[in-house]
Amino acid sequence: MANQDEIFAKVSATLVEALNVDEEEIKPTSTLQGDLGAESIDFLDIVFRLEREFGIKIPRGELFPESIFQGDPDFVQNGKVTDKGLAELRARMPFADLSKFEQNPELAGISDLFTVEMITNYVKGKLAK
Repeated sequence: MANQDEIFAKVSATLVEALNVDEEEIKPTSTLQGDLGAESIDFLDIVFRLEREFGIKIPRGELFPESIFQGDPDFVQNGKVTDKGLAELRARMPFADLSKFEQNPELAGISDLFTVEMITNYVKGKLAK
């Protein structure tokens, strides 16, 4: 069973290839979009590469479930994620650290949840099954 460091190393290598960034730019707290410059099209590539690298299946929208918030008034009001939306995020992304986001749940901040560490935790959970 791979440990956190081994998984992180493989996730880093995957992101280096997918995003064409230097390995030293990749920290556990690096956000895919803000820090590493990922575009939405890159997310599909990352998912594909992670599946291949780790031999796991990643259902569409499971690792990056941002689609959930496109215009659903139950989940988002005035650019902020509602309590119901936060509950949904927690349910859909148990592998993400939402503590900082919950203090200021701006919809625009959702992309900051997608960190290298979040992907590492997600993969670790998948491998544990």
